[in-house]
Amino acid sequence: MPSTKRIESLRLEGITKRFPGVLACDDISLEVGAGEVLALVGENGAGKTTLMNILMGLYQPDYGRIVINGEEARFRGPSDAFAAGIGMVHQHFMLVPNMTVTENVALGLKELHHPFHLDLASARRRIAEVSERHQLAVNPEAYVWQLSVGEQQRVELVKTLCFGARFLILDEPTSALTPQETDELIERLKRMTAELSVIFISHKLGEVKALCDRVTILRQGRVAFNGRTQDHTSGDLAALMTGHEVNLPRNACVEACGEQRLKVSALMVRGDRGNLALNGLDLELRSGEILGIAGVSGNGQRELADALAGLRKVESGSIGLCGEEIANRRPRAIIDAGMGYIPEDRHTEGIVPSFSIKENLVLKDFASQRFSTASFLRLERIDENAEELRERFDIRASSTATSAGSLSGGNIQKVILARELARGPKVLVAVYPTRGLDMGAEEFIHAQLLERRAEGVAILLISEELEELMNLSDRIAVIYKGRISKVLEAPEATRRRLGMLMAGLADE
Repeated sequence: MPSTKRIESLRLEGITKRFPGVLACDDISLEVGAGEVLALVGENGAGKTTLMNILMGLYQPDYGRIVINGEEARFRGPSDAFAAGIGMVHQHFMLVPNMTVTENVALGLKELHHPFHLDLASARRRIAEVSERHQLAVNPEAYVWQLSVGEQQRVELVKTLCFGARFLILDEPTSALTPQETDELIERLKRMTAELSVIFISHKLGEVKALCDRVTILRQGRVAFNGRTQDHTSGDLAALMTGHEVNLPRNACVEACGEQRLKVSALMVRGDRGNLALNGLDLELRSGEILGIAGVSGNGQRELADALAGLRKVESGSIGLCGEEIANRRPRAIIDAGMGYIPEDRHTEGIVPSFSIKENLVLKDFASQRFSTASFLRLERIDENAEELRERFDIRASSTATSAGSLSGGNIQKVILARELARGPKVLVAVYPTRGLDMGAEEFIHAQLLERRAEGVAILLISEELEELMNLSDRIAVIYKGRISKVLEAPEATRRRLGMLMAGLADE
């Protein structure tokens, strides 16, 4: 059984961890007290996740130790960490989609495992107790695949608390949540600190200041700063994270847009459950324009992106790319017509994790004359291309032969961005391009999008970050229940006005 004893203090002392060619954690020390929320922040690849994986027993440190309530602890695996009362909610949820909430919880509780069945009744009782105690409403009988991202987040919290966690590690817990869900989570965590301590890993410094007592900043595997959040502005913390002042670029909206590049008319597309996720959607996009798509998650954004990329069947309606009809055409034909695509899920849709960086950079062009001849790959050209893009897009890795799946989220996104932009697309569909990224990577990606806009590329930007949409867009279209409810010129768009339209309320 997991421990029910409260963790009064947890210290990491001199934690050091090396991987081939990389010093991931370099003599890191930090401490968290009872009922405290410590923010752990840093750029992608700064060592945050490696450090927490050591705390959870997934990695063993080369040097250093873990001290809980004054006694040294050694974790040979996650089960030892759970037994000590430590639980982690990962950025990418550890849930089985085709199982119910109850089954997911029972699966992780060994005492509920019997020779020929799981004790689901006991799992339901435990879920009910945790849900009531911490005001985390979940439906025990719902299948995980039926739940929204916010609901799955809640299930992860309930599951971890059912395992007996008295110390929570939350890795980018708001990266896929709407602003409303984020506010609810922060309020919930504030209440839970009466019984729990928390390490909160995030790139969103506004949330860090709203929730956390203290902040530890990692840079290049070392502690760069440790102090109280209230003593520093978000700008101060961003500068400490990156080593320089961060200024997110803005679209001045001065150049006139050119000819029509993308026209979507009366688009009807079904979602995964068979419902009409897009119900007569219309939009137009011109060269040299960034059109932002704002909306609460689940209003058809994913289905729109999939249909444009040829990944989802169009029931009816049309998609015109530079005057060419592309609805229901194969993805290869759409790519060749000039469509660039930055997908929502960078890990499973954007790259082949087991392929190297250089292989991922030519995924769409390996059969072209530039990179192959007579069915043989031109390896020297592929190497040259990778080195050029690595330098141009600041992809941080020891070698372009490194597997793409081993990179940090920010560097994976740079690989995808480099591949798509190097092809010179006529239209670029960018879906949540900075989700889960640090401010330094966000600054870089925003600058790249604005550069391509200046070069005449038409960009469709799908995002739930209103600040991002307002900073980058020429126009913002609000999607609600599968239709565009209103299109606003950027100067007309305010957070309040966009929020009302996203909720389906009448415009002012």
